[in-house]
Amino acid sequence: MTVAAARASRPDFVRIRGLRYHVRRWGDPQRPMLFLGHGWLDVSATFQELVQPLLDLCQVLAPDWRGFGHTQWPQDGYWFQDYVADLDALLQHYSPQQPVWLAGHSMGAQIMSLYAGLRPQRISRLVCLDGLFLPDMPAEQAPRRFTRWLDQQQGKTRSKTYPSFEFLAERIRIQHPRLSPERANFIARCWGAQDGKGRIRLLADPRHRLDMPTLYKSAESMAIWRQITAPTLFVDAAASSFAQAISVDERSVRRSCFQQREETAIADAGHMLHFDAPEATGAVIRTFLAKAMP
Repeated sequence: MTVAAARASRPDFVRIRGLRYHVRRWGDPQRPMLFLGHGWLDVSATFQELVQPLLDLCQVLAPDWRGFGHTQWPQDGYWFQDYVADLDALLQHYSPQQPVWLAGHSMGAQIMSLYAGLRPQRISRLVCLDGLFLPDMPAEQAPRRFTRWLDQQQGKTRSKTYPSFEFLAERIRIQHPRLSPERANFIARCWGAQDGKGRIRLLADPRHRLDMPTLYKSAESMAIWRQITAPTLFVDAAASSFAQAISVDERSVRRSCFQQREETAIADAGHMLHFDAPEATGAVIRTFLAKAMP
């Protein structure tokens, strides 16, 4: 096998909780397992450069969460708890006995951290990439959110399409100006696919954009995070706007729930660490995971 082939990903498709799940795999299957979870509206393929520094240490398995990438879309919509249950089923499939490492970006960090608290015996290391910044939602928002959710059930959702991959890449660069044209084109081809009508559709169920009737309460997450026993690394993006969603004091309170934690920041990187600084982000993850090796 060539070096390039060894460092390329390969697809797995497994039946998980009634859905055909896609899991992207990198590295030697005999090495320790790192499960890597992407964020909202992202896909596993965009981790390609980030995982490269890790492959001499571990294999990486990155699912496309339900309704993203090449994983099947459920018929009954999306509830956050289902992502955690999907991860539980995936770990039971791939590593029913041996504890694993977890890493997640943004929404993926929330999924992975909750799982690490609910199944602490299954996780030996945890990495949170620019995540756990979702602000509390006051109870007064409940009537509006619930009503809006009911109203949205009566309408139809449509996938957004673009005239070409190049056009999509240009839109991505507007959102993520640190990207080179080449890198933006790569991400466009990870996020999109031909729709059979001459246009490019996003590999994400448009129902992900619908409001949910539930409210986020950080106290519930913190009660679960306090049960985490795995050493945890927080990797922050120095130029992230997402971190500003909560105060510095609130961030400190949330992170105090993690019994063993380290924190680091990647300079000149926005929220999408694996877009702006994949090699540097991969390197700090590798250093942290290597501490667990005998």
